[in-house]
Amino acid sequence: MKINPEFVTSVITKFIREELNKFGFNRAVLGLSGGLDSTVCAFLAVRALGQDNVLTLIMPYGQTFPQDVEDAKAVVSLLQCRAMIIDIQPMVDAYFHRYPTDNPVLKGNKMARERMAILYDFSAREKALILGTSNKTELLIGYGTIHGDMACGLNPIGDLYKTQIRQLAIWLGVPEKIRNKVPTAGLWPGQTDEGEIGLTYEEIDKILFELVDLRRSRQEVIASGFDPKKVNLVWEMIKRSEFKRRMPPIIKLSSRTVGHDFLYPYDWDK
Repeated sequence: MKINPEFVTSVITKFIREELNKFGFNRAVLGLSGGLDSTVCAFLAVRALGQDNVLTLIMPYGQTFPQDVEDAKAVVSLLQCRAMIIDIQPMVDAYFHRYPTDNPVLKGNKMARERMAILYDFSAREKALILGTSNKTELLIGYGTIHGDMACGLNPIGDLYKTQIRQLAIWLGVPEKIRNKVPTAGLWPGQTDEGEIGLTYEEIDKILFELVDLRRSRQEVIASGFDPKKVNLVWEMIKRSEFKRRMPPIIKLSSRTVGHDFLYPYDWDK
């Protein structure tokens, strides 16, 4: 699980520059929550593209998480990149005024999708590609909102587990205050990732590494000493969230079908 942060940074920054160039972009936009993942992504983006080519959008829901806004503003000040603060409360409240609910998950998902709608709007306005901020742990267990925080044009940190993101953050110089924050999706006051999932990220990552990277079966992982309940919980989360990690299936009716046998790469010779 240990990484070489200097090498990883070099690979990711090159990846950002090259992939943006393939799509015809030289600027990036991302949502900056004040949390660890989006902060690391911002640090990498500025290293790759320069501070003037990175736009960070801070999108709070009213005054719900004022400290996160202050932390995000501190990151912007440190990186000297472009930034805007957009309050999503008027848009979200207008929707739930007409279609009310007491379900905090529904409200959280709406907030995540509202933020992504704003990011895509600014992507078009700025001619900038959206950088995703979901890590490998979240992607594998489906801990994210489909078409919300899981949507993006390019994900620089999607192959790094949460515990590896923490290693990279130290090397990049991310402030200790942000590195030590309790991970939260900011869905409602008091909500935390680990509290909602029921496991710590250290526990999840160790199990995922065994199942995914080492390709061991559940039985093998349990036999090596892991708690059966925890292994089965992680396994079930991976299975239930598969639809979030793939494009919508298309029925095959022709000789060449998108997603089946038409995979035309954008870097083929013209």
